[in-house]
Amino acid sequence: MKSYVVVGLGRFGSEVARQLYRCGCEVLAIDLRSELVQQISADVTHAAVGDSRDKEVLRALGVGDFDCAIIAIGEDLAASVLITMNLKELGVPYLVCKAHDDVHRRVLEKLGADRVVIPEQENAARLAKSLSSPNLLDYIELSEEYSIIELPAPKSWVGKNLKELNVRAKLGVNILAVRRNGKLDVSPAAEFTFADGDIVVVLGDAKALKAVERL
Repeated sequence: MKSYVVVGLGRFGSEVARQLYRCGCEVLAIDLRSELVQQISADVTHAAVGDSRDKEVLRALGVGDFDCAIIAIGEDLAASVLITMNLKELGVPYLVCKAHDDVHRRVLEKLGADRVVIPEQENAARLAKSLSSPNLLDYIELSEEYSIIELPAPKSWVGKNLKELNVRAKLGVNILAVRRNGKLDVSPAAEFTFADGDIVVVLGDAKALKAVERL
C-alpha cells in the first residue's frame, strides 16, 4: 500500500487526500486549522493538527516513513518553501508541491520538489486541449514531450487486435489501458481485439498522439 502525507487542507489538498484514500492508499492529512482536520478525519487514515513549518512536528508525525508528500499550500510562498525543505531533510522520497504561479514553481523546483503543479494552469490546458480536439475525452501532460490521452478507439481499429495493429512500431504510441462497458483492462494482451465503443488510454509524444487522433 502506498502512503502519502498531504499538508494543507484547503479545497485542493482535501480533495487530493480524499481521492488518494478512496484509491486504497494510506493518507496522513495535516493542517493548522482544527476545523479542517476534523472535517476530513473520517475520509483519511490519519488526520492531525500541526504546524508543518516546524520540522519537529513533522518528525513526531513520522512523515519520513511515507512514500510521498503533497504540499498543498499554494498561496503562501514562504510556508511552502519551508515545508518543502523540512520534508526533504526528513527523507520523504518524493515531493509534489502546489504553486501559485511560475515564479513560485521555479523556486520549489530549485529546492528539489519532484513535481510542481499549478492546478489552474493544468485544468485550463486540459480543457483547451479537449475542446480543440473533438475526439479527445481526457488529456494529461507528463512532460514537455510526452502525454497521455483518452479517446474512443478509432474505427479502423475495430475488429483488429493489438498484435495486428502493432501501434508501438507503426505509430510510436503505447496502449496503457482500454475501457469497455465501464470495466478497465490495464495493459491489454496482444490478442486483445477492439470493439465499437471501446475507450483507449494512449501514451506517446505530441506528434504520435496527434496521428492517433486523426485516425
